[in-house]
Amino acid sequence: MEHNKTDRFVAVTTSPTLILPRDVRLPINRCNLPATILGGLTFQDSPVALVLDGVAQFHQGFFSLLNDIDDAIERAQAFSLHMNASFYLDQPEQAGYSPVAKNDRHKVDYLRMLRGWGFDANGKEGAALKGWVESRFGLLPRHHAGPIRDFSGTAYRRYLEMRAAALYGTNAVEAQFDLLYSYCQYEFAKQHSDTVHLVLYRGVNRIDDYETLATLDSKRRVVLFNNLSSFTANRERADEFGDYLLTARVPLAKIFFHTRLLPGMLQGEDEYTVIGGLYEVSIAAY
Repeated sequence: MEHNKTDRFVAVTTSPTLILPRDVRLPINRCNLPATILGGLTFQDSPVALVLDGVAQFHQGFFSLLNDIDDAIERAQAFSLHMNASFYLDQPEQAGYSPVAKNDRHKVDYLRMLRGWGFDANGKEGAALKGWVESRFGLLPRHHAGPIRDFSGTAYRRYLEMRAAALYGTNAVEAQFDLLYSYCQYEFAKQHSDTVHLVLYRGVNRIDDYETLATLDSKRRVVLFNNLSSFTANRERADEFGDYLLTARVPLAKIFFHTRLLPGMLQGEDEYTVIGGLYEVSIAAY
């Protein structure tokens, strides 16, 4: 959980002008906007597309191909084929895998990472995904198996160790995440060209465990979320996860993945994996 840090708390009655704190962001990243902008409230209100460095250029032929496919299921199949071909997922020996290797990691791909995240966001796969957000978007993790506040402390070192263990011996899995995010954004633009936000929900037990930077009124706060968090589009499903319901207008540009994007994923929770930063949220108690 994201524990409250009281020295940043502001009591206001209208939407405040808040800047993403310096110690939760990196000065550089690998996309078209710096973390201080994409992680702020202004971006939540008026988002624009986030473009990862080099992905569109490297996979230009693939995205051109998608433009000629009208059916979403066929595009998803094309994505899977392109991912397999680009990273030799079905031919690991072409990517340097040796059957005599002591650590057999050739089956660790983006799908396995997504499944690991769904099972335990505080596990090794979760550390890899949070590390990818840190690298690409410049947003530092605030929680991984415990609050992260001291970057020389035990919690951050544990996160770094788990991240390194998750990435070791894999076939450019962070580049696989790049392509997955870019494909997700392509599908949003294709299917929801007139939409910039989704209303998403998150059930929580202790609302004060979250880092509140401002209170707007009794039902609205500005919250600093972890750099990657799970939400759902199913309000009734969110009710099952806690005594409070957080509701946020999430920019499509900050959705890394959702379970309906690819066939074969568990879709019961209608989960959306959301890139963090500051969000204005409404709070309802059950």
